[in-house]
Amino acid sequence: MARMNMIQAINSALEVTMARDPDVIVMGEDVGYFGGVFRATAGLQAKYGKTRVFDTPITEIGIVGVAIGMGAYGLRPVPEIQFADYIYPALDQLVSEAARLRYRSAGDFTAPITVRSPYGGGIFGGQTHSQSPEGIFTHVSGIKTVIPSTPYDAKGLLIAAIEDNDPVLFLEPKRIYNGPFDGHYDRPSKNWGSHPAGEVPEDHYRVDLGTAATVRVGNDVTILAYGTMVHVALNTIEELGIDAEVIDLRTLVPLDIGAIEASVKKTGRCVIVHEATRTSGFGAELSALVQERCFHHLEAPVERVTGFDTPYPHSLEWAYFPGPVRIGEALKKVMKD
Repeated sequence: MARMNMIQAINSALEVTMARDPDVIVMGEDVGYFGGVFRATAGLQAKYGKTRVFDTPITEIGIVGVAIGMGAYGLRPVPEIQFADYIYPALDQLVSEAARLRYRSAGDFTAPITVRSPYGGGIFGGQTHSQSPEGIFTHVSGIKTVIPSTPYDAKGLLIAAIEDNDPVLFLEPKRIYNGPFDGHYDRPSKNWGSHPAGEVPEDHYRVDLGTAATVRVGNDVTILAYGTMVHVALNTIEELGIDAEVIDLRTLVPLDIGAIEASVKKTGRCVIVHEATRTSGFGAELSALVQERCFHHLEAPVERVTGFDTPYPHSLEWAYFPGPVRIGEALKKVMKD
């Protein structure tokens, strides 16, 4: 075991899979010599060469399109999109080609690609560097969507994604890239910095896709969250002294519906938290699932705490994303009923 932050864990996952499988290829803007804008691929080109770790032109549609072709040929490409905000030019390739290749070819071809991308808030990137587009991709059949919240999960989930035979969108919450986060999204954190954040095995291991984690056991209310919002939720209930059960979804598709259902039926209350905008956000799907499967066990309506339905200025990041104040209000509301 070694102490790693999330960036180090992701780098370790890439290194481990490249060492085990010569078909694993890392590609993207500045991922080679520079090691990526957040240094997630640092040192990989020096170790594995320019044919397995290489820079690409600034063309997201080209990056993903080439990766799909490489995957169909038999390789396992891991393309990086520098920020999730820039993934939209590649949307057609992901939706029309990667997601459908297995079905269109009756299983003759697959697209075993893992598209990595930093997403969400944390760097005051505003509407051009801090978007959360996960809801768009969870709508598309054939693409798996993964969002870790800890270094341990980041490495294990990334290894599982790379070894999976279907396309995976692997979104990395950059707010917790570099170390501890005190859970306050309504004020700048003093903990921003390159500090170790968890014990991570240095060798190969997997965290299976489609399995949620109960990061806190409780009896009064269930909180469903993923990515950075897991830490915000944990901080909130600690401050309020609420006996909440916190479920870290980890993968949105495939979704661990069984874990959600079991928790909500136990607590009778549910609060959903995510950074993305409210309308058509993944929380809407979670709310519908909870209503369908747990209706007779609910003691109060399901509450959602999300980003706002508007672009936001860079300077208002701390107000835009859910923080302890808004999450606390939602928890108190469901606890009243």
